[in-house]
Amino acid sequence: MSALILALIAGAVVGLALGALGGGGSVLAVPALIYLLGFTPAAATTAGLIIVTATSLTALYAHARSGTVRWRAGALFAAAGLLPAAAAGAAASRLPQPILTAAFAAVAALAAVGMLRPGRTAAGPATGGARPVRAAGTGAGLGALTGLLGVGGGFLAVPALVTVLAFEMQAAVGTSLLVISANSLASLATRSATTAGIDWALIGPFTGAAILGAWDGKRLAAKVTGTLLQRTFAVVLLAVAAFMLADALM
Repeated sequence: MSALILALIAGAVVGLALGALGGGGSVLAVPALIYLLGFTPAAATTAGLIIVTATSLTALYAHARSGTVRWRAGALFAAAGLLPAAAAGAAASRLPQPILTAAFAAVAALAAVGMLRPGRTAAGPATGGARPVRAAGTGAGLGALTGLLGVGGGFLAVPALVTVLAFEMQAAVGTSLLVISANSLASLATRSATTAGIDWALIGPFTGAAILGAWDGKRLAAKVTGTLLQRTFAVVLLAVAAFMLADALM
């Protein structure tokens, strides 16, 4: 199978995850770029940020039209992560590639386990002002994770918005896309040195397929229960994490 076809298929899957779950695209994009398309871990994390930024902005527009984005609370949450994202992005290029791969696999595994646990739901509508210190700390942590590993952090932002800011699930999914976009852009600003290893002839189609997949993912989320989508994604993610960790340790 040609690299172009693999890029299109992988992009569609990444877009579906982002559109349906408000996150998770980058934790599939980076392994696909490394193992299917032959990118180095450093180039893959940078390319993953490019893909996820473009796809998240598209999905954010779709969710904004549906009124599920809490702009003020999301902007404050994202703002706390901008500086950590930029600092971690600058540090990522200096880390050995096996360490990046192992760290990514560990984060992906933790995210998968968290998705398989019974979810917590909000007790009431979000006010956007609850627990500001915890919200800032969580936002900063997500920003650092984005910069270091090239992940948008949506798979962690959604549960954080539900538990820390008491968002209902639909608002958490929509608002997480704002957080992902802001963190990814901040991290990309520090990664100009790693764009040299990126094959734009593959990243372009990958990104285009992801953008189209994000629209389909949003429609899928309206037809299939969120629990089923989340658990299916978690099982796939756990398998990917196990493979990457084994590869890093070999």
